[in-house]
Amino acid sequence: MQILVSNDDGVQAPGIAALTNALSLLGQVLTVAPDRNCSAASNSLTLTNPLRIHRLDNGYIQVNGTPTDCVHLAIRELCLSEPDIVVSGINAGANMGDDTLYSGTIAAAMEGRFLGYPAIAISLVGRDLVHYDSAAWYAHRIVQGLLSQPLRGNQILNVNVPDLPLDQIKGIKVTRLGARHKAEGIVATTDPAGRPIFWLGPPGAVQDAGEGTDFDAINQGYVSITPLTVDLTAYQQLSSLNDWVQAL
Repeated sequence: MQILVSNDDGVQAPGIAALTNALSLLGQVLTVAPDRNCSAASNSLTLTNPLRIHRLDNGYIQVNGTPTDCVHLAIRELCLSEPDIVVSGINAGANMGDDTLYSGTIAAAMEGRFLGYPAIAISLVGRDLVHYDSAAWYAHRIVQGLLSQPLRGNQILNVNVPDLPLDQIKGIKVTRLGARHKAEGIVATTDPAGRPIFWLGPPGAVQDAGEGTDFDAINQGYVSITPLTVDLTAYQQLSSLNDWVQAL
């Protein structure tokens, strides 16, 4: 069994080590990840600069590119044989609701799905993160399930695990994405030379954390699993949009 592991926190992040170690019990793991933190890189590819790799002493491969670059390069060039599954994480922090649009963790899994392989993204939710072992345990369990009973359809699984000891996690809930309010405003300041600089404001507060959402599951102490589709087409709107176009 061949498993490709990547992330967006960088090749030195504690989450990718916990994930690699847990999945090594299931088969051969190739770990390919960015050489730096690439959080919020989304699905970006590096097109204007060459990609370079460096093999670390622990066997991991670091790439001077984005999470999407890492998975694309690994599958097209670095894997000695095709992976059975692509697993991204363990992300340091939540990937719920609107976060999924920006997440490099989600993007790495999406790239695996684009290239034809089952894929999951897994994140640990909390502030002062401690229990990577809990997320790794659930990653092992879910990957094992996917390999024995593959899911149908053009989708990935977005898994969020509360930062709790394993025996305090209540189980797994299948969820939909919640939503946040708009992000807070830009923080404008100056650099030491007096030139204007800008920082993006923090994410907005949770707006939709109702029953059935990923936010609600995490708040109750459950693991959240949300199926995400790669096809962004709003099929339910095709008919009404066609009527609108005809009326132009």
